[in-house]
Amino acid sequence: MSFISELKKIDKKDILMVGGKGASLGEMTHSGFKVPLGFVILTSAFERFLKESNVELAIIKIWKKIDFQDLASINRSSKSIKKIIEKVDIPNEIEKEIWNAFKKLKTKFVAVRSSATVEDSKLDSWAGELETYLNTTSKDLIKNIKKCWASLYTSRAMIYRFKRNLNKQSISVAVIVQKMIQSEVSGVCFTTNPVTKDRNQMIIESIWGLGEMLVSGQITPDAYEIDKLGMRILRINKNIQNRMLIKSGLGNKIAIVSKNKKERQKLSEKQIKELAKICCQIERYYGKPQDIEWALEKGKFYIVQSRPITTL
Repeated sequence: MSFISELKKIDKKDILMVGGKGASLGEMTHSGFKVPLGFVILTSAFERFLKESNVELAIIKIWKKIDFQDLASINRSSKSIKKIIEKVDIPNEIEKEIWNAFKKLKTKFVAVRSSATVEDSKLDSWAGELETYLNTTSKDLIKNIKKCWASLYTSRAMIYRFKRNLNKQSISVAVIVQKMIQSEVSGVCFTTNPVTKDRNQMIIESIWGLGEMLVSGQITPDAYEIDKLGMRILRINKNIQNRMLIKSGLGNKIAIVSKNKKERQKLSEKQIKELAKICCQIERYYGKPQDIEWALEKGKFYIVQSRPITTL
């Protein structure tokens, strides 16, 4: 039994094995969109891990005692579950497969991302609930994979499950490992204007550096409003950016944005239109409005995630 699958071999039918994010990335990969090379550690690996050393029984015992009306109870339970997951070794046969797949990527740095099996449906979006670890090296690969598994039990993820009535539903998590894109510029695209709900307009947001500072709300991005029918840029709203997240050594660091970039527009008009066309193609492919995460490295756009816009 294999616990690993390459992204190019995955499609939307595999959601129970690879989670919502993994299924979307796999679907886009073999459909010709530019997605970073990678593989997925299947949900079966997580489930096998849970059965080792009675991890699953320990989690169930803690879960039954959680008072979801008491934040302190949720926080205590989350810490206990995460500690259990992070201290137990991954079964040897699974770890061996992970290392073999990692070596095939022929890269020093990877992004390690969580992908839940109920993630990014028409009604539910786990954006920001589960963890992502950028610029992971071989030194921290196994540790960060277990942290992704454990992120299914962060306080905010458990509260989200409770609020969405997913509390008693069986949820598993896969882990995506992709070649790291060292983005000079990154951001998101909403293929329908999320404020006006105008489906003929899209919004692109962009920041300098890696995208985590945008996803976590730490940076106010540039925002570009585009008319999808004529591919005309309707509005450009530039914002000053003082800090950015970049690779440093074997990890990441917050760096000061240089003076000549601080007040500059992050994407040129030509790049805005190029990205807008890619995102329109993705929307047409899925047949519904999309919330897309992208990265620009050495003049090339990469798609690192696409999910339905649930607020419509």
